Amino acid sequence: MAIFRSSRRDTRPIGVLDIGTSKVCCIIAGVEDGATVLLGLGHQRSRGMKSGMVIDADEAERAVRAAVGQAERMAGVSLDRIVVSLGCGRLKSTTFRARGQVETGVVGEHDIDRLLAGGEAYLDRSGRSVIQLMRSDWQLDSASDIPDPRGLAGRDLAVDLTAVTADDGPVRNLLSVMERGHLSADRLVCAPYASALAVMTDEERRLGAIVVDLGAGLTSFAAFCDGRLLHVDTVPVGGNHLTYDIARELVAPVPEAERIKTLYGTLVKAASNESEIFAYALAGDDDAATHQTSKAHVREIVVPRIDGLLELVAERISEAGLGDLASRRMILTGGASQLVGLLDIWASRFGGMVRIGRPVPVGRMPSSMCSPAFATALGLVGLVTSPGAEVMGVRNRSASLRERGYVDRVQRWIRESF
Repeated sequence: MAIFRSSRRDTRPIGVLDIGTSKVCCIIAGVEDGATVLLGLGHQRSRGMKSGMVIDADEAERAVRAAVGQAERMAGVSLDRIVVSLGCGRLKSTTFRARGQVETGVVGEHDIDRLLAGGEAYLDRSGRSVIQLMRSDWQLDSASDIPDPRGLAGRDLAVDLTAVTADDGPVRNLLSVMERGHLSADRLVCAPYASALAVMTDEERRLGAIVVDLGAGLTSFAAFCDGRLLHVDTVPVGGNHLTYDIARELVAPVPEAERIKTLYGTLVKAASNESEIFAYALAGDDDAATHQTSKAHVREIVVPRIDGLLELVAERISEAGLGDLASRRMILTGGASQLVGLLDIWASRFGGMVRIGRPVPVGRMPSSMCSPAFATALGLVGLVTSPGAEVMGVRNRSASLRERGYVDRVQRWIRESF
């Protein structure tokens, strides 16, 4: 997958940070002789987070500091800026076309600025923070698929843009945690987009597919076709909900319920499930393994939650008009995608080709990092080390810029990038 290759020779360390509900992962990478190499890795249990949102700033700050510090020590560098994934804030996407007239008959910088200002004004009406703004296509008069219209003669100029937005409060809380840890979020990238880049092939992005990232606190999906992002969305259900269901039903501590889910969780109906009995500890009981249940009972607990999640995702996909795309190919990734039997149930529900998406390793990365649970972090690495990435992210240059609003920062970033 070419997303992890680069034609540049650039050994400057680049840091990325994925702050999830269950884990915080920091990767420091560099580009040497056209290949991305791992320099540092930090991985900590997440604290102070729920459904991708900060609920305890002190705890979240400690987890971020620990993960970043671990990666810095391994790489032998100190970071002050970092690229951060964002999964909170009810991520939504919108695609629209900005149009304008070329005043002089030849496209100049001022024509592009004026056109993009109109697109920014359109986004500003939503009252949400702009996380990413991606260009799809320039058109000039009757010509389309123009890579750069500057210097071309014409009258009617247009550009297709895809914007990803989020609720302002959760975004500000996440940036505040970064600043408390003496880090600046150089760019925010929506998590489902990053995950998709890590697990999709170029052909899948071109022909069309939907990547579903089943995380601990929420499930998100990103749809691609013709090599471009079409849509992103999230639903507030993830792997932790399965864990809590097991904990409540079996009256088990949450860590014990997580162990049960990992070892005995299944969606496959089999006669052997009834006879597979295991012991576990009850909540508040000091004696270990004092109670017993069967694998079949665990299945009875997790199936209703997965059925509900499938219906939620199917509803969002239908509302976005992506039903045909879902029936072609879907890719499941994220930690909860490894639940036994999930692949078959997903394929049965949507009727298309379904596979588990595992990210490609980077440099001297341990094989354990190739798990779907690390798709977002590795997607961030691929994005920031790929010179051709068509993404303009919000740059958080200082606290004062943050107070001016995210759309203002996007405007400056767009003008610098076009």
